[in-house]
Amino acid sequence: MAYPQVGIFAMGAPAHSYLEFEIVPTGSGLELVKAIANIAMLQSTVSGLNLVVGVRPSIWSSIAPADSPSELFEFIEPIAGPDGFVMPATQRDLWLWISGPSVGQVFDGSSRILENLSRHAVLAEDISAWSYQNNRDLTGFIDGSANPSLLEAPDVALIPPNAPGEYGSILLFQKWRHDLKSFGELSVEEQEKVIGRTKKTSEEIPENDLPVNSHVARTTVTEGGDELPIFRRNTSYGTTSNHGTVFVGFSNDQDRLHEMLNRMTGIPDGIRDALTRYTTPLTGSYYFIPSITSLRKFSDETEFMIAKR
Repeated sequence: MAYPQVGIFAMGAPAHSYLEFEIVPTGSGLELVKAIANIAMLQSTVSGLNLVVGVRPSIWSSIAPADSPSELFEFIEPIAGPDGFVMPATQRDLWLWISGPSVGQVFDGSSRILENLSRHAVLAEDISAWSYQNNRDLTGFIDGSANPSLLEAPDVALIPPNAPGEYGSILLFQKWRHDLKSFGELSVEEQEKVIGRTKKTSEEIPENDLPVNSHVARTTVTEGGDELPIFRRNTSYGTTSNHGTVFVGFSNDQDRLHEMLNRMTGIPDGIRDALTRYTTPLTGSYYFIPSITSLRKFSDETEFMIAKR
């Protein structure tokens, strides 16, 4: 039986680090995955940190075809809406999410990982992030109100058993920079129309009154009248002068993630997500999050057993 990477569902950590890597010119995807599978943080439960590992879809499917969904694709082309709004494509080779109880612990863990991977990969993106005011976005709105409960989240985020890539997940990862000054100049009522929810209690605006260009309306993907949910683990990042949201979206179905992005840009009907007037996407990548069982196949068994004892 396979087991998922439990850090996907580890709630409550206030400090986060996201690292994206590109393989060195003389390196290989196989050696990189072997290196990360032997990271001590995955072999021990005493660090107090969570680590989630994502691999570029083409790399994973080439080294573990039996443990990979057959129709994975990558974020290698920008998504351009009809009015010129563009979501950039910045696909990288490896994604790591380190979370924990303090900035210092996450910093130390991330530093050890950088040292261990230095021969195999070059750091391309380094984001330090945190949970803001009980899971609110920097806009002041609660982020993740539509998330499934933790009882339901595995069914949404994880590939079902007996399917290729079972207990793995597909990740959409983006960094969005906010223009809080412009957004803050709107009245609360105007802000609520942009988001599609009330600011204080996060109640969704009734369907008859919900603006068609609101964030809620544009990010809701349906099929046959039923909503297709994803599992969001977004956080906030940055400084007082340069800040925004790290979008971390997990799903067992990549098509719904991509359809959500298309809807936000206005590709299907020319209606662009109103929130994109106040926030700018800076990065965009897809990763496959293999099960911990699949990752363990690439670890050194001798080292694993020593660390386990």
